[in-house]
Amino acid sequence: MYLRLVSALRSAAPLRTAVIAFWALAASPLCGAATAAEGEGDKLADLFFGEALFQAYQENYFDAIVHLDTELNQYRRLDEPELDPFTAHLGQAEFSVGDLELSYRMHREAGRAIEAVLKGNVPQPVRNEAAYRLAKIHYHKQQPLNALHALEMIDGRVPERVRADEQFLRARVYMELGRFEEAVELLKGLKGEESLDGFVQYNLGIAQLKAGQEERGILELAALGKNRSSDPARQALHDKTNLMLGSHLMEADQLDLARPYFDRVNLEGPFSDRALLGAGWVEARAGRYDRALVPWKLLQERQSTNESVQEAMLAVPYAYGKLDVHSTAAINYGRALETFGNEIDTLTASIKSIREGKFLEALRRKEATQVKNWVVALRSLPDAPETHYLLDLMASNDYQEFLRNYRDLNDLFERNEEWLGSLKAYEDIIELRRAYYEPLLPGIDKKFRELDARIQLRIEQRDKFASRIEQMLVTRRPEYLAKAEEQEARLQLQGMRKLLASGPRHYSEETEARIARLEGLLNWRLSTEYDNRLTEAYKHLQELNTEIEQLQTVYHAFVRSRQAATHSYTGYNDSIHRLRAQLQAAQDRLDTLMARQGNMLETLAVNELDRRRAQLENYQIKARFALADSYDRANELQEQRTDQKKIEQHRANRPEPLPQENPPELEAPAKEGGEQ
Repeated sequence: MYLRLVSALRSAAPLRTAVIAFWALAASPLCGAATAAEGEGDKLADLFFGEALFQAYQENYFDAIVHLDTELNQYRRLDEPELDPFTAHLGQAEFSVGDLELSYRMHREAGRAIEAVLKGNVPQPVRNEAAYRLAKIHYHKQQPLNALHALEMIDGRVPERVRADEQFLRARVYMELGRFEEAVELLKGLKGEESLDGFVQYNLGIAQLKAGQEERGILELAALGKNRSSDPARQALHDKTNLMLGSHLMEADQLDLARPYFDRVNLEGPFSDRALLGAGWVEARAGRYDRALVPWKLLQERQSTNESVQEAMLAVPYAYGKLDVHSTAAINYGRALETFGNEIDTLTASIKSIREGKFLEALRRKEATQVKNWVVALRSLPDAPETHYLLDLMASNDYQEFLRNYRDLNDLFERNEEWLGSLKAYEDIIELRRAYYEPLLPGIDKKFRELDARIQLRIEQRDKFASRIEQMLVTRRPEYLAKAEEQEARLQLQGMRKLLASGPRHYSEETEARIARLEGLLNWRLSTEYDNRLTEAYKHLQELNTEIEQLQTVYHAFVRSRQAATHSYTGYNDSIHRLRAQLQAAQDRLDTLMARQGNMLETLAVNELDRRRAQLENYQIKARFALADSYDRANELQEQRTDQKKIEQHRANRPEPLPQENPPELEAPAKEGGEQ
């Protein structure tokens, strides 16, 4: 809306930026965000369309949508649109609107635009691509059945640039609907596709496991997990594959097979904590508690807010207990109790902070989005303890979608505030123009009336002159070409003849002869010079036409300038008032939506923190009982060792009997009642 007002106020279209000039020299069709229609060239003819492409390539999809929508609306209101250079990009622009809206997650608007393409008279490849993009919208909205219906609208092959993506989307839709065998067949055909390298193998392995082909699925995933990549995203996929395989095999009690997959996970990656925890449990389930301590103790020293680290804080003393090192187990249980207590206090403070609105304030900070991993960067923000425990939640697809929606709503709210301020600035500009032009217009109008009178006079003279020339072409009338002095002489001679005819006292033959001689001389001159004078008359007529054209040019230029000056400050009040009302209504709606979305984010965050706090409280209870048990066992073991030490010491201190060569013989016991 704001840019429509800007376009209405601008009278010329200057070159906006040097970047747009670059697009004029080297433009290419926008892929993904603004897909070019089949067969269209890549030469940029309209710089404003190039600006929309530039914004889309910078992933500023909202700005690209606004620019493109503004240009399309202006184009549709033109009297002669075929003269506008935007005509060369009209088909591409109309097709790109849906892509840009989809990239900005405007699923409803993008769906309408794509459905309009499907209903329109477009080539079949374009229709197939539109059906694919509609299916993509439904898939992102977690509507796999609707996505499948959209995919079934495809007739023939889709354009080559999206063929692999369409097949991959179809396979994922089949997996969502439980049709794993069909997904396996599709994914097998996509193996080797560079743009989907790794993702096809991962989904193929999952589909094979779900389809009952466990051995093939494990082999597929194992082959993917062996790969290494310098790209963090690719490496994370490999680590996720190994972690999933290790966990799957451990749950199946195949401990020897599970161990290598945990070991393959990168220790610096996002899945390293869970991999270390799983590697320890594999050894613990096998009864090798001393080997389980190696990954667990490494994990124990990491960030204490991590869920795997907190579990490892209980697992380490548990392993020591199994190894009968109860004193060390008690020390580790005590350390865990202290950490759990501190973290519970932190969680309580975090929940309180969220309910006070500080969490949403942290999400709205601009610095949180100026780094690539902004979710992780939230942990470094001051006064934001709640973000320490929400990394896993905030990294999930659903929660990130909520976050992006909230931040987009906040961005729209701030943009509307700026646009409302811009409307006030335009009102000030309009008032300045009014104050400048209105005092000048009366004097200009006076000069304009003088100019108009001159033009009318010249036109009348021209018309009269042209009429006489046309009459001379029909009947020879030399007197029409007489000069001023000749016309005066003719009038004087006519007056003399009237005087002679008025009475006999003025008449004389000599006078009449002289008048006749003068008339003859004048007629002779007009007759002999008629052709030359007629030629000169035509020349003067052309000069008069030229002068009239110049006056009319000045006249039209004045009219345009007068209209431009008037239009620069009149007729905008209604539009500005209407736009201000629309922006205010949008602000109210955004305020409501932000409150709802923010409440949803806060509720999910509080629920997650409550869950983590309850888990820590449960860990705390277990640690207390285990600590008491460890103390009892350690004391019991200490007592046993002390008793054993005393026995050994007693044995060491007791004197040994002297050896005898002939020991006395034992006497037989006396009989009862006998002599002693």
